[in-house]
Amino acid sequence: MRLVVVGAAGRMGRMLVKTIHETPGATLSGAIEHSGSIALGQDAGLLAGIGETGVKIVDDPLPVFAKAEGVLDFTTPEATSHFAELAAQARIVHVVGTTGLAQADMARLEAAARHAVVIQSGNMSLGVNLLAALARKVASTLGEEFDIEVVEMHHRNKVDAPSGTALLLGEAAAQGRGVPLADNSERGRDGVTGARKPGAIGFASLRGGTVIGEHSVIFAGPFERIVLSHMAEDRSLFSRGAVRAALWGKGKKPGLYSMADVLGLADI
Repeated sequence: MRLVVVGAAGRMGRMLVKTIHETPGATLSGAIEHSGSIALGQDAGLLAGIGETGVKIVDDPLPVFAKAEGVLDFTTPEATSHFAELAAQARIVHVVGTTGLAQADMARLEAAARHAVVIQSGNMSLGVNLLAALARKVASTLGEEFDIEVVEMHHRNKVDAPSGTALLLGEAAAQGRGVPLADNSERGRDGVTGARKPGAIGFASLRGGTVIGEHSVIFAGPFERIVLSHMAEDRSLFSRGAVRAALWGKGKKPGLYSMADVLGLADI
């Protein structure tokens, strides 16, 4: 499967290039960076540390998308919206691991999914998506006497909070309870906030050091707690999940899919 990496010079982009190189059935056909990047013209493989691939990093995605079968996108919400439109025009699989997507960004992905396969997730790892499925199941089993808190920690340079993964987990818990997350969440507490609102799903975001990603969903009930946790130890787990998603999406009908669909976890 001919795959393009956008944001190819970034930390995640280089990891995606390396993972494509290591994955049977996948090949790197293009690498994109923004105009003005110092990486333009460089070999994507050399930049990723895997040796020369013959794929130069360019800033014009149109001819690259036209020759590809899928694009892997861990960029920014603004860039992702642009790439979604181009991927839909080219009718290629668009795997979106970008975090910080707003409602308007998701609407653009939904529009693109009418013409192409779009696979979007706040986290591409098997473990996190299994955790989300478990959180959904536990939330559907327990009553509102159990408070739900999502706690996440990332490295000091992460710019969005709560993380995309935390929101993924919160959404799973809300689905389990049959309520919309937007109307039942608490994003921060400071000062005299009063008692906790019944049924609310709370979020706490920690930042520091070089932490790749740690997430816990806490179900705190009368005299007992259930804690479901996941700790990421290497970023390659996200890139492996993204490449796996792209391979899964090849040949599927246009639509907006999630990693739960890719991994067969939607019915758990």
